[in-house]
Amino acid sequence: MSSIILQEDSRHPFLRGLGELVRAMRAQRGMTRKALALAADVSERHLANLEYGVGNPSVLVLLHVTQALNGTLAEALGDPTTRSPEWLMIRGLLEHADEEMLRCARLEIDRALREFGQARVARPGKPRPPRIALVGLRGAGKSTLGPLLAQDLGFPFVELSREIERVAACSIHEIQALYGQSAYRRYERRALDETIRRYSAAVIAIPGGLVADPESFNLVLQNCTSIWLQAAPEDHMARVAAQGDLRPMAGNREAMADLKGILAGRAAFYSKADLCLDTSAASLDETFLALREMTRKALGIMQQSA
Repeated sequence: MSSIILQEDSRHPFLRGLGELVRAMRAQRGMTRKALALAADVSERHLANLEYGVGNPSVLVLLHVTQALNGTLAEALGDPTTRSPEWLMIRGLLEHADEEMLRCARLEIDRALREFGQARVARPGKPRPPRIALVGLRGAGKSTLGPLLAQDLGFPFVELSREIERVAACSIHEIQALYGQSAYRRYERRALDETIRRYSAAVIAIPGGLVADPESFNLVLQNCTSIWLQAAPEDHMARVAAQGDLRPMAGNREAMADLKGILAGRAAFYSKADLCLDTSAASLDETFLALREMTRKALGIMQQSA
């Protein structure tokens, strides 16, 4: 035990910080260490050493790990513009902009900062169509409450995960196993784009990991009234188990710790949603009534401003 403590105490602060950032990135993407090691083609032990700041990982290994996480070296190394959801979402908006668009964006930001003294600017815009996006981790209640809400509103219910499988012509498990995380994100974005174009009014269940792609999450926030369905970790685990699906927790002794890490890593992104509802706080009937009330209120406000 003393040798372990000594080893941990002797870790270089940079390597310790690097490991914490990689671990946070993995939690945000909802990947177990075993899954990430397989995707990055590094040993699980090597990845564990990296996350705990033990040893000195090569740049190539770090590159493979961040690519498997659909991230960047800058994010792993602690670039300030990757440390918060707002920065990441701004980067996502500007990622494909040309020089002229970037210049215009810079001038707009400069104007806003000078005029209001802060980065958040409340500007009236075009009212969003009555699309409701339910966001949150698997087991929050999206697939249970979504159809009930859609029926009550007279809207179609869209499970975006099924749309991804339709676009890819194979299951999500097969997409990730055969083509990897980057390919999955491309199919996810395409399915989201098509869903937004096809439905002017709908209740859409958003996959829990979509927030790992700031560009796609921006699309959700811009085109839908978003509701974060929260739940206690124990309820997440129990509901997923009740569905007979323990991915990515199957065979993992640290399942609950991983789940809590994923929740912590994504909470800052989920909190960008317009509304929030705790689905662990009451019975299903009471929770649905609360969801129905907040949704109708939000739609009513939108309709009055149209």
